[in-house]
Amino acid sequence: MSEAPILDESQVLELADPLPLDGGQSLSGVRIAYETHGTLNAAKDNAVLICHALTGDHHVVSNHPRTGKPGWWVRMVGPGKPIDTDRFHVICANVIGSCMGSTGPASPAPDGKPWGMRFPVITIRDMVRGHVALLDALGIARLHAVVGGSMGGMQALSLAADFPERTAAALVIASTARHSAQNIAFHEVGRQAIMADPDWHEGDYYAVGETGGKGPEKGLAVARMAAHITYLSEEGLTTKFGRRLQDREAKTFGFDADFQIESYLRYQGLSFTGRFDANSYLYITRAMDYFDLAEEHGGRLANAFARSKARFCLVSFDTDWLYPTAESRNVVHALNAAGLPVSFVELSAPFGHDSFLLDVPALDRVVEGFL
Repeated sequence: MSEAPILDESQVLELADPLPLDGGQSLSGVRIAYETHGTLNAAKDNAVLICHALTGDHHVVSNHPRTGKPGWWVRMVGPGKPIDTDRFHVICANVIGSCMGSTGPASPAPDGKPWGMRFPVITIRDMVRGHVALLDALGIARLHAVVGGSMGGMQALSLAADFPERTAAALVIASTARHSAQNIAFHEVGRQAIMADPDWHEGDYYAVGETGGKGPEKGLAVARMAAHITYLSEEGLTTKFGRRLQDREAKTFGFDADFQIESYLRYQGLSFTGRFDANSYLYITRAMDYFDLAEEHGGRLANAFARSKARFCLVSFDTDWLYPTAESRNVVHALNAAGLPVSFVELSAPFGHDSFLLDVPALDRVVEGFL
């Protein structure tokens, strides 16, 4: 029996106008890869924009074309699910700077060669500008809601703050209004691992792959390993792995993966190199580190929402130490100061930051109820 074909429902839009960037440059010929699910109604007021996280993509429901795995939020999005495609027209776009169809460092520059490190540094707000340009092209003036977890939550906040007329609601899950020093520190470890890899070639490694060479796969794998630790919780790691050995009865007194957690992290790192571009990792982590919504609006977070008329829902998880509950509360306080309707809930889950991607039935109820 032949294997079922991988379902790829990607669509690609090339923006007619240059995209202005916070860094002062602009990008011409920007391509935005995206998926849509469900039917847009006649009034065009049932659209829900889902924003993906750092290493995510627009394959929110359809199978990933490189790995064959189901969409990253297939448990949340679909007919009869919390984000119900029988009711809503769901849009998910790959952010600029990424490597899954939207314009990024691996894309051709005007000279026909990959941008590499010539690609301009981008921000979360630049990513959102790309989303808004996509909505314009689709003829959607105002969203029913924008939804996102982690970096996706940053995009949701940015859209609600900087394009307040474009959404009636914002659902922000396991996220923050600014990156902390600790967050920046972890990202810098990952970036330095990539740039220390001798196969990075100052970011100009794309041609090497055409001749059978490799890009900075080892550095990217280490970056992923370090980041993946921050997505988990101590409770979850202890329950799943503890100090159990990996396929052996005793320690080897060497540096092989003696422990299950070591083997797991190595697998996560190596599998990541097959689906993600190292330069994209540099650019997207830098965009997250630059994110500070209060700084963008005169130093006071409430100012960011001064023009908004949207309703908000903030969700945090009690075991998330990457974006702990205090970060969500800061946003809630700012929304209260701005006089906006906001709901907030801290959910209990053992999975750490990644809880928004995993089986947490309470989150399903919150999402469905808010939408």
